[in-house]
Amino acid sequence: MTSLNEKEIREWKLLSSEYLYKRPWLTARMDRLEMPDNTIVPEYYVLEYPDWVNIIAITKKGEFVFVKQYRHGIGKICMEICAGVCEDSDKSPLDAAKRELLEETGYGNGSWKELMRLSPNASATNNMSYCFIAEGVEKISDQSLDVSEDISVYLLSLNEVKELLSNGDIVQATMAAPLWKYMNMINNR
Repeated sequence: MTSLNEKEIREWKLLSSEYLYKRPWLTARMDRLEMPDNTIVPEYYVLEYPDWVNIIAITKKGEFVFVKQYRHGIGKICMEICAGVCEDSDKSPLDAAKRELLEETGYGNGSWKELMRLSPNASATNNMSYCFIAEGVEKISDQSLDVSEDISVYLLSLNEVKELLSNGDIVQATMAAPLWKYMNMINNR
Protein backbone atom coordinates (compact mmCIF):
# COMPACT_ATOMS: atom_id res chain seq x y z
CA MET A 1 0.00 0.00 0.00
CA THR A 2 1.35 3.41 -0.94
CA SER A 3 0.59 6.43 1.22
CA LEU A 4 0.07 9.66 -0.66
CA ASN A 5 1.00 11.99 2.20
CA GLU A 6 2.85 9.93 4.84
CA LYS A 7 0.72 11.47 7.61
CA GLU A 8 0.58 9.34 10.74
CA ILE A 9 -2.99 8.73 11.86
CA ARG A 10 -3.46 8.43 15.62
CA GLU A 11 -6.39 7.71 17.91
CA TRP A 12 -8.33 10.51 19.54
CA LYS A 13 -8.29 10.95 23.32
CA LEU A 14 -11.57 10.60 25.22
CA LEU A 15 -11.88 13.49 27.69
CA SER A 16 -15.39 12.80 28.96
CA SER A 17 -18.52 10.88 28.11
CA GLU A 18 -22.17 11.51 28.99
CA TYR A 19 -25.21 9.34 28.32
CA LEU A 20 -28.01 11.38 26.80
CA TYR A 21 -30.52 8.56 26.45
CA LYS A 22 -30.48 4.94 27.61
CA ARG A 23 -33.19 2.51 26.51
CA PRO A 24 -33.04 -1.17 25.49
CA TRP A 25 -33.01 -0.38 21.75
CA LEU A 26 -31.52 3.12 21.75
CA THR A 27 -28.58 4.37 23.75
CA ALA A 28 -27.00 7.69 22.78
CA ARG A 29 -23.92 9.18 24.31
CA MET A 30 -22.01 12.41 23.79
CA ASP A 31 -18.22 12.26 24.00
CA ARG A 32 -15.79 15.16 24.40
CA LEU A 33 -12.60 14.35 22.49
CA GLU A 34 -9.12 15.68 21.87
CA MET A 35 -7.63 15.08 18.44
CA PRO A 36 -3.87 14.40 18.03
CA ASP A 37 -3.29 18.03 17.01
CA ASN A 38 -4.90 19.17 20.33
CA THR A 39 -8.14 20.28 18.68
CA ILE A 40 -11.06 19.75 21.05
CA VAL A 41 -14.22 18.17 19.67
CA PRO A 42 -16.80 19.23 22.29
CA GLU A 43 -19.70 17.08 21.03
CA TYR A 44 -19.25 13.74 19.26
CA TYR A 45 -22.32 11.52 19.29
CA VAL A 46 -22.22 7.72 19.42
CA LEU A 47 -25.14 5.31 19.26
CA GLU A 48 -24.52 2.17 21.31
CA TYR A 49 -25.98 -1.12 20.10
CA PRO A 50 -25.39 -4.76 20.94
CA ASP A 51 -23.52 -6.76 18.33
CA TRP A 52 -25.56 -8.12 15.43
CA VAL A 53 -25.44 -11.35 13.43
CA ASN A 54 -26.62 -12.38 10.01
CA ILE A 55 -26.61 -15.68 8.19
CA ILE A 56 -26.24 -16.78 4.60
CA ALA A 57 -28.16 -20.04 5.10
CA ILE A 58 -28.12 -22.60 2.30
CA THR A 59 -30.21 -25.79 2.39
CA LYS A 60 -29.00 -29.25 1.44
CA LYS A 61 -30.67 -28.67 -1.95
CA GLY A 62 -28.67 -25.45 -2.49
CA GLU A 63 -31.55 -23.08 -1.78
CA PHE A 64 -30.88 -19.82 0.06
CA VAL A 65 -33.09 -19.18 3.10
CA PHE A 66 -34.37 -15.60 2.94
CA VAL A 67 -36.90 -13.66 4.96
CA LYS A 68 -39.23 -10.84 4.01
CA GLN A 69 -40.32 -8.30 6.58
CA TYR A 70 -41.30 -4.68 7.05
CA ARG A 71 -38.49 -2.35 8.14
CA HIS A 72 -39.95 0.73 9.77
CA GLY A 73 -36.71 2.74 9.74
CA ILE A 74 -36.93 3.05 5.96
CA GLY A 75 -40.66 2.33 5.69
CA LYS A 76 -40.22 -0.58 3.28
CA ILE A 77 -40.76 -4.32 3.04
CA CYS A 78 -37.36 -5.93 2.52
CA MET A 79 -35.98 -9.25 1.31
CA GLU A 80 -33.12 -10.17 3.61
CA ILE A 81 -30.92 -12.88 4.93
CA CYS A 82 -31.81 -13.88 8.48
CA ALA A 83 -30.37 -11.50 11.07
CA GLY A 84 -30.69 -10.43 14.67
CA VAL A 85 -29.13 -9.17 17.86
CA CYS A 86 -26.63 -10.92 20.11
CA GLU A 87 -28.43 -11.32 23.41
CA ASP A 88 -26.83 -11.52 26.85
CA SER A 89 -27.86 -15.20 27.04
CA ASP A 90 -25.88 -16.06 23.87
CA LYS A 91 -22.46 -17.55 24.58
CA SER A 92 -21.02 -16.25 21.30
CA PRO A 93 -22.02 -14.57 18.04
CA LEU A 94 -22.21 -18.05 16.48
CA ASP A 95 -24.71 -19.14 19.14
CA ALA A 96 -26.73 -15.97 18.47
CA ALA A 97 -26.72 -16.69 14.73
CA LYS A 98 -27.91 -20.27 15.22
CA ARG A 99 -30.67 -19.09 17.57
CA GLU A 100 -31.82 -16.33 15.22
CA LEU A 101 -31.96 -18.63 12.18
CA LEU A 102 -34.01 -21.19 14.10
CA GLU A 103 -36.37 -18.60 15.62
CA GLU A 104 -37.01 -16.64 12.44
CA THR A 105 -37.10 -19.46 9.90
CA GLY A 106 -37.30 -22.84 11.65
CA TYR A 107 -34.06 -23.87 9.88
CA GLY A 108 -31.03 -25.25 11.69
CA ASN A 109 -28.22 -27.79 11.76
CA GLY A 110 -25.71 -27.70 8.90
CA SER A 111 -22.09 -26.64 8.78
CA TRP A 112 -21.32 -23.14 10.07
CA LYS A 113 -18.39 -20.78 9.60
CA GLU A 114 -17.78 -17.08 10.09
CA LEU A 115 -17.52 -15.23 6.79
CA MET A 116 -16.70 -11.71 8.00
CA ARG A 117 -17.15 -9.02 10.62
CA LEU A 118 -18.40 -5.56 9.72
CA SER A 119 -18.91 -2.28 11.50
CA PRO A 120 -22.44 -1.13 10.57
CA ASN A 121 -21.31 2.51 10.83
CA ALA A 122 -17.83 2.99 12.31
CA SER A 123 -18.20 6.75 12.75
CA ALA A 124 -21.43 6.68 14.77
CA THR A 125 -22.10 3.21 16.23
CA ASN A 126 -20.05 1.04 18.57
CA ASN A 127 -21.15 -2.45 17.51
CA MET A 128 -20.05 -5.14 15.08
CA SER A 129 -22.05 -7.33 12.72
CA TYR A 130 -20.89 -10.95 12.54
CA CYS A 131 -21.72 -12.64 9.24
CA PHE A 132 -21.94 -16.43 8.99
CA ILE A 133 -22.40 -19.02 6.26
CA ALA A 134 -24.51 -22.04 7.24
CA GLU A 135 -24.47 -24.77 4.59
CA GLY A 136 -26.69 -27.84 4.58
CA VAL A 137 -29.37 -26.36 6.85
CA GLU A 138 -32.73 -28.07 7.08
CA LYS A 139 -36.20 -27.28 8.38
CA ILE A 140 -36.32 -28.58 11.95
CA SER A 141 -39.08 -26.53 13.62
CA ASP A 142 -41.71 -23.87 13.19
CA GLN A 143 -40.89 -20.18 13.51
CA SER A 144 -40.73 -18.77 17.04
CA LEU A 145 -41.10 -15.04 16.44
CA ASP A 146 -40.90 -12.14 18.86
CA VAL A 147 -44.10 -10.10 19.26
CA SER A 148 -42.61 -7.33 17.09
CA GLU A 149 -41.72 -9.71 14.22
CA ASP A 150 -43.86 -10.50 11.18
CA ILE A 151 -41.64 -12.58 8.90
CA SER A 152 -42.23 -14.70 5.80
CA VAL A 153 -39.62 -17.30 4.81
CA TYR A 154 -38.51 -17.85 1.21
CA LEU A 155 -36.23 -20.37 -0.45
CA LEU A 156 -34.33 -18.76 -3.34
CA SER A 157 -32.05 -20.10 -6.04
CA LEU A 158 -28.54 -18.74 -6.48
CA ASN A 159 -29.72 -16.88 -9.60
CA GLU A 160 -32.60 -15.27 -7.69
CA VAL A 161 -30.17 -14.05 -5.00
CA LYS A 162 -27.83 -12.67 -7.67
CA GLU A 163 -30.77 -10.87 -9.28
CA LEU A 164 -31.82 -9.31 -5.95
CA LEU A 165 -28.26 -8.09 -5.42
CA SER A 166 -27.79 -6.83 -8.98
CA ASN A 167 -31.11 -4.96 -8.91
CA GLY A 168 -30.30 -3.28 -5.58
CA ASP A 169 -33.23 -5.02 -3.89
CA ILE A 170 -31.15 -5.97 -0.84
CA VAL A 171 -30.81 -2.57 0.79
CA GLN A 172 -29.22 -3.32 4.15
CA ALA A 173 -25.47 -2.83 3.79
CA THR A 174 -24.64 -5.37 6.52
CA MET A 175 -26.51 -7.98 4.45
CA ALA A 176 -25.47 -6.94 0.95
CA ALA A 177 -21.75 -6.90 1.82
CA PRO A 178 -21.50 -10.53 2.96
CA LEU A 179 -23.69 -11.66 0.06
CA TRP A 180 -21.43 -9.87 -2.43
CA LYS A 181 -18.38 -11.39 -0.72
CA TYR A 182 -19.96 -14.84 -0.94
CA MET A 183 -20.74 -14.34 -4.65
CA ASN A 184 -17.14 -13.30 -5.25
CA MET A 185 -15.89 -16.39 -3.40
CA ILE A 186 -17.98 -18.82 -5.43
CA ASN A 187 -17.05 -17.08 -8.70
CA ASN A 188 -13.34 -17.52 -7.86
CA ARG A 189 -13.51 -21.23 -7.00
